[in-house]
Amino acid sequence: MHPLQILFSISMAAWFVTEFLYKNMLKSGKDDRKDKDKSTLNILWMAIPFSILASVSISYLTRFPITQDNWILYVGEALILTGIVLRFIIIRSLGKYFTVDVTIKQDHKIKKEGFYKYLRHPSYAFSLLTSLGLGLYLNNWLSLILAFLPPFFAFIYRIKIEEKALVEQFGDEYLNYVKKTKKLIPFIY
Repeated sequence: MHPLQILFSISMAAWFVTEFLYKNMLKSGKDDRKDKDKSTLNILWMAIPFSILASVSISYLTRFPITQDNWILYVGEALILTGIVLRFIIIRSLGKYFTVDVTIKQDHKIKKEGFYKYLRHPSYAFSLLTSLGLGLYLNNWLSLILAFLPPFFAFIYRIKIEEKALVEQFGDEYLNYVKKTKKLIPFIY
């Protein structure tokens, strides 16, 4: 097996393990307001595994290469690793304020430093970067679409629900923060 394939396999295993751990370890507490989620976690847990399985499967069944060159495999793997590592860093930086369900903690504060200075949802952005990397690594246009779009739309829905809860909690403070930052892509969106 080629070293890049080994690294890809390790990356995918790390991605699964970290997401599984986040889901099972970082739930809201009993005193938190957790009536805001609107099934966004369930939607994400359907969209992301579906996108991974579908994109990998379609890459074996069809040939719609993005390029004939191997550089795309390296770019894809670099994006996968970057997404996994930076998402981990973001989640660690939030500490107790990161939960997998849309929750407002009693002592919740808006984080505005680090990546949050530019993006309101950097952990979602880096999860999507991982999905984009998967699609590029598979070097198949259909795989790229299947790897990226289902999680993208699931995160867009989740962001809508999450931001509504944050506006309810923080009002003008959050609305002012929205005016100064982008949702997922620095300086663009």
